[in-house]
Amino acid sequence: MSHPRAEIVVDLDAIRHNVAGLRDLVGVPTMTVVKADGYGHGMLEVTRAARAAGSDWLGVATLDEALALRAAGDSGPVLAWLAVPGEDHAPAIAAGIDVTAYSTDELAEIAADVARAGRPARVQLKVDTGLSRGGAPIAHWPELVAAARDGERAGRWRVTGIWSHFACSDEPAHPANAAQEAVFRDALAVAEAAGLRPEVRHLANSAAGLLRPSARFDLVRFGLASYGLDPAPGHPAPLDLVPAMTVRAELAMVKDVAAGDGVSYGHTWVADRATTLGLVPVGYGDGVPRHASGPGVRSAEVGVAGHRSPIRGRICMDQFMVELRPDVGLLDGPQRPGRGDEVVLFGPGRDGEPTAQHWAEASGTISYEIVTRIGGRMPRRYLGAEPAESAGSA
Repeated sequence: MSHPRAEIVVDLDAIRHNVAGLRDLVGVPTMTVVKADGYGHGMLEVTRAARAAGSDWLGVATLDEALALRAAGDSGPVLAWLAVPGEDHAPAIAAGIDVTAYSTDELAEIAADVARAGRPARVQLKVDTGLSRGGAPIAHWPELVAAARDGERAGRWRVTGIWSHFACSDEPAHPANAAQEAVFRDALAVAEAAGLRPEVRHLANSAAGLLRPSARFDLVRFGLASYGLDPAPGHPAPLDLVPAMTVRAELAMVKDVAAGDGVSYGHTWVADRATTLGLVPVGYGDGVPRHASGPGVRSAEVGVAGHRSPIRGRICMDQFMVELRPDVGLLDGPQRPGRGDEVVLFGPGRDGEPTAQHWAEASGTISYEIVTRIGGRMPRRYLGAEPAESAGSA
């Protein structure tokens, strides 16, 4: 599309800056998590930028994501951590991808796939230290460790990692953090006593990697922070992170409305004075959260002509309306916004535009969801890209 109505702009120099800075900060190897299409930034483009900046590992959720990395030419360490019963591990094993086991049943499935892969598997074990999500419950951990050690002796795999995941690392003072770290250390002791000698032991995600040095162990998994977003709002990070994503569009229309005119579905906003609205040609079909258009102070804002313009009325599937603020003088004279003028939904915030965090707060969610869900029909454009990275689509 030569002239998109809206686009996602991803600054790969920002990602390289973040990845390199995070690695320098923690002083141990790092994993860049590129699942969910690189948190909406483009998995393959982010991968190349992260590797160039020194990322030792990549992390993905699914085996398909890991295999896509191999198909694109990445040959470095990759961990995948989510499979379902009956899923074929053989292609990932053959590609040298680390797969994760949560249970003895999952180990048995991996064992059955090893022969077809033609090589031993690289297996990491995940222990549930208190998130109560994926991972072996601590009561079943000795059984999983024993089965893993038996398989290692039999040559079916090598146990390359032991890991877990925090529940409350974005709240540094939460007592669950110390409790989980203690359980993890106990789980490591059980594994060591059984004879397992993993290459990496990892517990910390972005927030813990930044704010809890004791949890860094051999490897830190950085997801959100790699993209320049704050994983623990309200707790300043010891690093200058640069947000990599900007979402922009153009005003499709500018129109005046009278006092008493209702706007968009349900007339949840009614003009209390004559004012001017701008039509932004994206909506929830493009991943713009509809719940960011609640009435009153919770409505999100966009940047227009260097000022913040609030959403008025409900966000629709393909479009929404913003008020072109009369209180800052946007409606009169040569500076009045017009059709085709730029709208910044969110960006780094350096020029006063809203950020993904602002949209998260207006939507009652987290910035992870804002950047990961945005896209739909919007193409991506990359800044700081090598020639092979220069194009992509959301």
